[in-house]
Amino acid sequence: MAKVSFLVDTDVVIDYLNSGQFTELFDAPNHVVYYSLITKKELLAKSGLREREREAILLELSRWRMIPLSEKITVRFSELRRQYPSLGKADALIAATALVKHLPLVTRNKKHFRIVSELTVFGG
Repeated sequence: MAKVSFLVDTDVVIDYLNSGQFTELFDAPNHVVYYSLITKKELLAKSGLREREREAILLELSRWRMIPLSEKITVRFSELRRQYPSLGKADALIAATALVKHLPLVTRNKKHFRIVSELTVFGG
């Protein structure tokens, strides 16, 4: 069976951690799940996060592949911010990561990303 690789947006990870939604994405043996450094930051920066919750987040993240910032992602982020001024900084960084790594993005916030015409987006 062929591997299916994709980048997940923070909202999808939150739903998975909180309520078990999207298990078919995260738990399928042929799926390779990537996430952006910004997703890790957003998850761990939550106000009121308890140490137990932090450890659980880090444990789940260790199952997937984090894409660190790179020069190419940083340049693409800057281009997206100039090209699409209404695109938020975090969303622009996630979009830049997906574009540079040639990965489709799985998100519930499809409307945030639909202005980036070259980005492949799955979700609601």
